[in-house]
Amino acid sequence: MDKRKVIYYTDELNDEFSVAQITPKKIDGNYVYLRDGLFRRFTHFFWYRVVATPIAFFYVKLKFRQKTVGREAFKECRKRGYFLYGNHTQDIGDAFIPNIIDFPKTNYVIVHPNNVSIPAVGRVAPSLGALPLPDGMDAYRNFTAAIDRRISEDRAIVIYPEAHIWPYYTGIRPFPDTSFDYPARLGVPVYCFTNTYQKRRFSKKPRIVTYVDGPFFPDPERSRRDNRRELREKVYETMCLRAKNSNHVQIQYIKKEQENG
Repeated sequence: MDKRKVIYYTDELNDEFSVAQITPKKIDGNYVYLRDGLFRRFTHFFWYRVVATPIAFFYVKLKFRQKTVGREAFKECRKRGYFLYGNHTQDIGDAFIPNIIDFPKTNYVIVHPNNVSIPAVGRVAPSLGALPLPDGMDAYRNFTAAIDRRISEDRAIVIYPEAHIWPYYTGIRPFPDTSFDYPARLGVPVYCFTNTYQKRRFSKKPRIVTYVDGPFFPDPERSRRDNRRELREKVYETMCLRAKNSNHVQIQYIKKEQENG
């Protein structure tokens, strides 16, 4: 449990409040995003299904008493690839919750290079579905090829468009439409999930109630630019509406006054 009670911020788009201090490695053209060998497929199954999925279930259920509202929305696109967007308010929890809410779908998560740079854990992260953001054009081509492949395999790509972790934050921070270019380009559906923090009767710790909404579809009659903007607006407005269900403040966020001169 994060013991901070108040956090002061200046920039909703760029401030980062994760307690982890990690030096990220460079993700260049040599980084392997697609691991297709028999052994790699086995390690993915082992770490993702045998190890991580049970741990994820017990972690979010025991620590947060997590509950999902609207899970049935996934039925419409169960046999399709889609993108899944969520608010970024936990370090470990945000790695686990998507795998619980749309189980048995296989998810791949776009992550900061920090996530594959942690000693020991970073070696396993790719087998768990981590897709680190690339550095440079060579890596970017490999990155987009991996996304395209996973969508074609009817997997889900999880994105946290706020990019930075604000623990237990109960609002939705403004985020750009950049990450919505993926579904706009590929013409595939979008879902969003909003983790809210709600009071528990016999505990001072909040419960996470996750709301699932969608699917939202790109309009084939509109341009890629228009679709990415429209998808962003639909997701942002929906998440802001759902965030109003939070009724517990674990950490208070206060904006610093800008100094003049």
